[in-house]
Amino acid sequence: MIPAMNYAIPCVLMRAGTSRGPFFLSDWLPQDKPSRDAALIAAIGAADELQVDGLGGGSTLTSKVAIVSRSTHAGCDVDYLFAQVGVGTRTVDTRPNCGNMLSGVAPFAIEQGLVKAADGETCVRVFNVNTGSRIDVTVLTPGGKVVYDGATGIDGVAGKAAPIRLDFLDAWGAVTGALFPTGQRIDVIDGLPVTCIDAAMPLVLFRAADLGLAGDEAPAVLDANADLLARIEAVRRAAGQRMGLGDVSASVVPKPVIVSPGQAADSITSRYFTPWRCHASHAVTGAIGVATAHALPGTVASGDVAATGRRVIDVLHPQGRIGMEVDVRGSGSDARVERAALLRTARKILEGELHLPPYVFQDIQQGDMA
Repeated sequence: MIPAMNYAIPCVLMRAGTSRGPFFLSDWLPQDKPSRDAALIAAIGAADELQVDGLGGGSTLTSKVAIVSRSTHAGCDVDYLFAQVGVGTRTVDTRPNCGNMLSGVAPFAIEQGLVKAADGETCVRVFNVNTGSRIDVTVLTPGGKVVYDGATGIDGVAGKAAPIRLDFLDAWGAVTGALFPTGQRIDVIDGLPVTCIDAAMPLVLFRAADLGLAGDEAPAVLDANADLLARIEAVRRAAGQRMGLGDVSASVVPKPVIVSPGQAADSITSRYFTPWRCHASHAVTGAIGVATAHALPGTVASGDVAATGRRVIDVLHPQGRIGMEVDVRGSGSDARVERAALLRTARKILEGELHLPPYVFQDIQQGDMA
């Protein structure tokens, strides 16, 4: 028997990067995991593919949740736990991270009183609980207050807003313990050369040409190719085992990505899967992995690997581009990416009280959670 639930909780709904979802302080949610997950499922309306009974929008991009608290880690201000909630399934996956939702964490934390804002701009040191990595997030705070209006645009989002800078400091190997968790930069799985990489998000990179693709296909075209999706999924599951992630059949990591040459030396075309459908634009964490693989030698995505120092790599996606600023040190097999940064934007959509349906918590008591 679980304790009585509070079916009305505070909530802030935000567009963060190219994603959208509710933001919660950890204290607003039930503290035991089954009840917490039930609350997130109820908040999104996950059981229904259309998600008409919750805040979700029938897509993985709008079935995301950010949970924020004061940090328990030295050198950090706040802890950020990302949850990917199911679409048509009552599931909550906290194995991945989301860099788009991350862009809303700092404004949310400041406005909720977790971090004191400076006059001008404020750097919030964020610990990502999912991966154990640290990200510095800088937001504009003139007069000590968060502003959302500005002149920065990002592809995939209408209008412009205030810039939010994300500096990923130690995202390489954060989930599996190694940048290339199989010990190789190229593995052959089911006859396909792939790169298994853990840079902000575990990824499996495929060359478009090896799949008989041009690489710039629209997401709807790729989603309609059942044979392609089945082959990618089979390789993804095998790669998950090789990467030390175990059985990933029910997990959204690792993410498959199809890459092909970009429009210039420091650009690469990417089609990112979530993992069972092609992303309408691109995940930030996925862009870090793609840019890292492009900057380093010996991968299926390698570009001009002779370039070192600070450089901008454009990850081209269906809605435009993400410009990743990376610091490359060393050369050849010793080359490494030490830092990745980019600009995102966020907008607070609404703030208020979220009402949860009691039946979701009754399902916990009856052991009926999917």
